[in-house]
Amino acid sequence: ERPGVTGTDTSAVRPLQLAMVSSLRDRPLPQDLVVFGEVGLAGEIRPVPSGQERISEAAKHGFRRAIVPAANVPKKPPEGMQVFGVKKLADALSVFDDL
Repeated sequence: ERPGVTGTDTSAVRPLQLAMVSSLRDRPLPQDLVVFGEVGLAGEIRPVPSGQERISEAAKHGFRRAIVPAANVPKKPPEGMQVFGVKKLADALSVFDDL
């Protein structure tokens, strides 16, 4: 068996990337932050199925900030939640730096 991350939900890749950046920068990710999205080979962030439902569920569980694909940003975010829509991995890193 090969070590590494396995699974079928490709939207888990981006949170792992931000976790690695967090570790390299010795700066923890905020506990109230949720992150999802597919990452293409050129660094583009693609929408995922049920993105708006994921945001709503995250808000119900106490998350107050979200970094998500721009195409998954709801017209009206859940009350008390900031939703940052990004199109490229570099955009996600920029948002993370500003949190």
